Amino acid sequence: MAARRLPTLAQYRDDAVTRLLCAGAHLDEGYAREVETELTEDRLKATGLTLGIDLIALARHARAAARRIDARDRSLAWLCAVGVWAAVPAGLYALVTSTTGLAYAAGGALVLAYGTAWGLVHRTENAARAAALAVEHGAGRPMDLAPSVGPEVENRLLEQKRANVVPYTAHAERTNPFVGSGQKIKEMVWQPIDVSRPADDPAGGGKLAIKPFDAVDLHTFVAKEMEHIAGLKGLRARNRLYVIGDHVAYVGDDLLPDRLRRPRAQIPKQLVQAGLVQPGAGMRTYLSLERAGEGGRVIVSMHLRARLQHPSLTWEVAAYGIPPLQARFHRVHRLPAGGFERWWDLFRYATSATLPLLLGAASRLSRRGADRRRRARDLERLRRDIDRKHLLYDYGAVDSLRERVADWNQLGFSERTDSQDFLQRLQQGVLIATERFLQDHNVDTASYDQAQQVINTTTYNFQGDIHGPGNYGAGGTINQPGSGPQHGNQGHGAAARP
Repeated sequence: MAARRLPTLAQYRDDAVTRLLCAGAHLDEGYAREVETELTEDRLKATGLTLGIDLIALARHARAAARRIDARDRSLAWLCAVGVWAAVPAGLYALVTSTTGLAYAAGGALVLAYGTAWGLVHRTENAARAAALAVEHGAGRPMDLAPSVGPEVENRLLEQKRANVVPYTAHAERTNPFVGSGQKIKEMVWQPIDVSRPADDPAGGGKLAIKPFDAVDLHTFVAKEMEHIAGLKGLRARNRLYVIGDHVAYVGDDLLPDRLRRPRAQIPKQLVQAGLVQPGAGMRTYLSLERAGEGGRVIVSMHLRARLQHPSLTWEVAAYGIPPLQARFHRVHRLPAGGFERWWDLFRYATSATLPLLLGAASRLSRRGADRRRRARDLERLRRDIDRKHLLYDYGAVDSLRERVADWNQLGFSERTDSQDFLQRLQQGVLIATERFLQDHNVDTASYDQAQQVINTTTYNFQGDIHGPGNYGAGGTINQPGSGPQHGNQGHGAAARP
């Protein structure tokens, strides 16, 4: 069929969310420090699976933003000490003693300190906005627009991008073990399929011999074929071992080579396969199918686990979704790009912010230093307990940077319908792949055909977690009429943990 020639419409960038988060780090000090602490500081907790984000770029921009503010505050603290706290007593003394020259000198010092501080605040904010606009609208890669955070950190973050193991905190086992995947859309176990009966020989003469297979073979086949079968370009398929956080040490040195350091993000694939054929204590392998919507604004994922126990096969299925970013990350779109509006907006900001920033610089520096020392002490105490008292520590991730800043209120109609389409395509793709796999292995698919009729009644309401008793239909599907959207966290997220 000949391709129809039509004009090309504007498209979202593939890294649109990464750019917004990097720009947000330059415009939001609290977020920048949260990211820098979680991605670059020494800690024991695993980093949550962060989908659709370039973590190296985000870490670079967060550190650049934090260091810019630190440099500003150090200069402001010096100005405040010399130009304010020294000039004010001198001016009061001059007024009491009627020393005109000293009074003029003190007043001049105050004016000079304020003027210098105003210029410093203006220049720092101008640099922050310029960096935010450059990463949002620039042509280069976001990671190339900020200095490196060091090879050790960046190699770890690169490993995190290809993670095949996810330690999750123990309490998430009761709610959402798929940390980093967002809010639950649906969980179910599909209708069992009888895989013990051989298929008829098409040439006649009886039955075909069933070709032996295991769950690893089925997962591998589905992972390879899903993108083509489902018609979802860019679908990411990866088997991952999900481990409860306080069971991490039991996996062995491949996951936790040092009990006083954070666990690794990649382990030998044989361990991942082992978690599929024979689950360990708090360790199970899932095939994660992940698809990002336009520009990565929405991410849907389906986590599958083949339960192959003779004579039947069932699929354990969990669908999750991450909505768009909170509205605060779109501030970069409201910044004046140039001209008088940009000059006036910066002038107003510097005029209103200079005095409080000048007077509070020393306390902010002191508070940040105290926080760093507190985190270091807590980490050292924790390591001492692990080493000397043999504490069974929970290394599992609590959440991820991406899902922490998501907001269901930002979900639009097209994103909701696209996501529902993704999930339905993924479900149908798994069914088709399963049927082809069974046919390739000479298994009679009559039982599959019966199960498919029940499974196909499953629908997905892409509006967050489903709460309440619900109405359970055939095959364990959940029909929850009137389930409303679940609102994402509106704040800056939980504080980073050791």
